[in-house]
Amino acid sequence: MNPLELRASLGLAGIYALRMLGMFLILPVFALYAKTLPGADSPTWIGIALGSYGLTQALLQLPFGMWSDRIGRKRVIYFGLILFALGSFVAAEAHNIGWLIAGRVIQGSGAVSAAVTALLADLTREENRTKAMAMIGMSIGTTFAVSLVVGPLLAHWIGVNGIFALTGVLTLMALVGVKYIIPDPVISRFHSDTETNTSRLMDVLKNPQLLRLNFGIFALHGAQMAMFVVIPFALISTGHLDKQHHWQVYLPVTLGGFLLMVPAIVYGETRHKLKQVFVGAVALMTVAQLGMAFALTSFWWIVGWLGAYFIAFNILEATLPSIISKIAPADAKGTAIGVYNTAQSFGLFLGAAAGGLLYTHFGSTGVFCFTGLMMLSWLIMAMTMVPPEPVKSMMFHIGENWRGNPRELSRMLALQRGVKEAVVMLEERVAYLKVSQKDWDEASVQQLIQETN
Repeated sequence: MNPLELRASLGLAGIYALRMLGMFLILPVFALYAKTLPGADSPTWIGIALGSYGLTQALLQLPFGMWSDRIGRKRVIYFGLILFALGSFVAAEAHNIGWLIAGRVIQGSGAVSAAVTALLADLTREENRTKAMAMIGMSIGTTFAVSLVVGPLLAHWIGVNGIFALTGVLTLMALVGVKYIIPDPVISRFHSDTETNTSRLMDVLKNPQLLRLNFGIFALHGAQMAMFVVIPFALISTGHLDKQHHWQVYLPVTLGGFLLMVPAIVYGETRHKLKQVFVGAVALMTVAQLGMAFALTSFWWIVGWLGAYFIAFNILEATLPSIISKIAPADAKGTAIGVYNTAQSFGLFLGAAAGGLLYTHFGSTGVFCFTGLMMLSWLIMAMTMVPPEPVKSMMFHIGENWRGNPRELSRMLALQRGVKEAVVMLEERVAYLKVSQKDWDEASVQQLIQETN
């Protein structure tokens, strides 16, 4: 990466992480805090308040991404960050559950993720796009792990309303960063690898393999939010730790989950056993959810099941995007990811709302029987999925002045050794390829592109 690309990638990864920080920091402490507010007379309202962020996020992230194509990336990002900051301040000042829900709804309406990734694509060359997106992925994973540990400590020091206020202040500071740190793109255009193409939407929605993964991310994050409606109360009920020390539970289980994730992913990718690793993680998640349904009265059982949960969760969070990139059509990867992200956000809302409702009427057993059934349904889908081919995505710039036949170049590229799929997008000036992970002739591909310029 050149200095401009590195600055853009690090800066946008930070903005993405900041948005996630607003959701993750409050996860381990939100339910306990919301219960103290007037109007939160049942866990149902706590679940709705926790998940309402995801509803507006799901409804607006794709439209905001498309809007950024028309009025400019940075304008949409400014608008979204202002909404996110406003929602944070409303939540910080909430004196009843209704205002807390309103703040969370406004927070979620700052749905800038699609605009951020589109701007990242504008500012990075094709050969560095994957590295830049990996930085965003790493920032999200790190933010999640850190937040579960830091959240209870911050809640003890400044209160949950203080966390919301801090998030709002940091978001306003991010506006300055977007203005003065993130470069302005020289050329802004549509990118099929990061943006949603409405003309390919039905193809993605009808793909049975992608539908399995979309249900999976919906169920995974639905179970996560339902779990965090229950677990804080379960930990308190054991009498083993007070709420400001819950980080002592989250630290070892998240760290252990991360450390065990790495060898699992390496084994799955290098040995072409990604489906086996994936199915095994879904199976472990199913066991963890059903285990929580019947063993939340003991502190150590809670720790054990949380440990199993985070091992499975980290593996699935890493493998799902990888499998999508292998399965999605080369020229519709961005569309597939957009649908996937929308399914995830709907899972956040419906999981939290269902978790609160079930906790009200059936207790923790009802919540985790429900999430366990979701995981069992996903396990059946995962077991019947077609194993993803051992391929990776590559992109090549074809030149701003190129005037050849895109279909002919696509056909010629597809004939090169190790190339499984090739699509040339003339308006994007990019050749999208899926190639074998080990045996493909990159030199011949580059030579062919150069000869046609």
